[in-house]
Amino acid sequence: MKEALVVFSAVSLVYFAILNGLYLFLTVLAWKEMSRDVRSRRYLALDEVFRSPLTPGVSVVVPAFNEETVIVESVRSLLALRYPRHEVVVVNDGSTDGTLETLVTAFALEPARVALRTVIPTAQVRGALVSRRHPNLLVVDKQNGGRSDALNSGVNAAGYPYVCVIDADSLLEPDALLKVAKPILDDPLLLAATGGTIRIANGCRVDHGRVVDIRVPGNPLAAIQVLEYLRAFLVGRVGWASINSLGLISGAFGLFHRSLVETVGGYWTATVGEDFELTLRLHEHLRARGEPYRIGFVSDSVCWTEVPEELGTLGRQRRRWQRGCWEAMRRHRRMLFRPRYGVIGLVALPYFLVFEFLSPVFALGGLLVTLLGWLLGYLSGYYVLVYVLVSLGLGFLLSTAAIALEELNARSYRRWRDVFRMLFYAVAENFGYHQLHDCWRALGYLDIARGKTGWGAQQRRGFATAPLEVEPAALVSAHRNRSSLPPGEATSPPVGRPSQSRIRKKERRAREHRQGNPYDQSRADPEPDRTLDEARVDPSVDEAGASGDDATALGVPKPRVPKPRAPKPRGSA
Repeated sequence: MKEALVVFSAVSLVYFAILNGLYLFLTVLAWKEMSRDVRSRRYLALDEVFRSPLTPGVSVVVPAFNEETVIVESVRSLLALRYPRHEVVVVNDGSTDGTLETLVTAFALEPARVALRTVIPTAQVRGALVSRRHPNLLVVDKQNGGRSDALNSGVNAAGYPYVCVIDADSLLEPDALLKVAKPILDDPLLLAATGGTIRIANGCRVDHGRVVDIRVPGNPLAAIQVLEYLRAFLVGRVGWASINSLGLISGAFGLFHRSLVETVGGYWTATVGEDFELTLRLHEHLRARGEPYRIGFVSDSVCWTEVPEELGTLGRQRRRWQRGCWEAMRRHRRMLFRPRYGVIGLVALPYFLVFEFLSPVFALGGLLVTLLGWLLGYLSGYYVLVYVLVSLGLGFLLSTAAIALEELNARSYRRWRDVFRMLFYAVAENFGYHQLHDCWRALGYLDIARGKTGWGAQQRRGFATAPLEVEPAALVSAHRNRSSLPPGEATSPPVGRPSQSRIRKKERRAREHRQGNPYDQSRADPEPDRTLDEARVDPSVDEAGASGDDATALGVPKPRVPKPRAPKPRGSA
């Protein structure tokens, strides 16, 4: 027994030494990469990208299930994004609360018939709604099928060649989409996907979908998660992306080629780690075809999200992450240790297996065995001190490095009080929280053994309270009744033709703009015309139904408004 305890404790010590050595290596890579990024930001030319008529459109897909408290602020932030052509596609995944009613109220939604692709199989779509005030907003109402199924429905409904996926409890900064899309726009043949940084909005003040006052949360659990996210994104993601072995683009904020997602079959619906699994599948698909590619990460493209502040909710989340890691690793186990998959197969995936999935075994087991060996007199006090310094002390240095990277990257926390609080929690998290976190992940092993599936209950606090303008109950009821009737017998009126006064006003604005500077595209209308997208609206669709084998009729398409021509200069022939 003595020898077994001593050997396991020594193995755990070596394990922590190698783990911290990898973290330090990733920190050096991240510091080098981020320093280069900070110097090059002055030459990003985001204004030119914003004004360019060649910038491709992006469809922002937002899956929503029981997100009544946060959905309005999230959609507002997405509609206000600084991007020349983008649309917001919200997929209501059979919510049982007031998610759909809240959307109808806040954005004046009305039922519409829209032709959707069925490239990726999904659960039944019940209907679609559009907004008169926001032509680039589409809401798809479908039966519950899980987050992955809702994302696949959003990809089917997307009208642009690029798809940006975010969570419903997330807020994007105004330039976030422009920044995360810039690498793909610079080299569309090389970049397969990009991800952005996820930051914590707990404790911050949100005004009309924008984070206007950034602070460290007052809740200790949320404050510790700030450090976790800084280490994960500013150290881990930046470091792995620098050697083209980024294994995970967070489901809270990622940009993909829509055609590439469709080619690999969309999101896998039989997992709770769909973001991890899709990223690995993209690596495997592109490596198998022998194509040069990169999956990148943009550290200054920020998405703000809400994190759990209760132990029960946080524990369920971490157990779910552990299951998702196992499901993705098991499905792509053939990539492990195979040279044909390059760094992702030889380094990144073994790291996820040994130092992520199996870490509770060495973290909890090593600590318990070391303490037991010390109490029984098998291990000296000096050895225990070294063990604690290696397993816990280096963690504080890594957290400090992550805080320094945040200061270099964005310097979001302007108050020294917030910085000192993060340094305090960098020490405090080692005594109790890390051990509890390892216990949650160890319970994830039991969930895997029992074959547990699903996401479980989630609680949202909400960013802010959105004002209500009209009563949505009757409209939602009519929309759902309409979706169950034949197209010719719909009970709710379709979206009508725009008024002539609105058309004339739009023509006058465009004429005045072009007369002033016909080459300036900075004030071009960023809202997409849905009827221009052949995959979205079939030209032969009428009020009676939709044609085509791969389309679903869901309302009346908004008629196309012809773009006015610029007047000829005086004196021209």
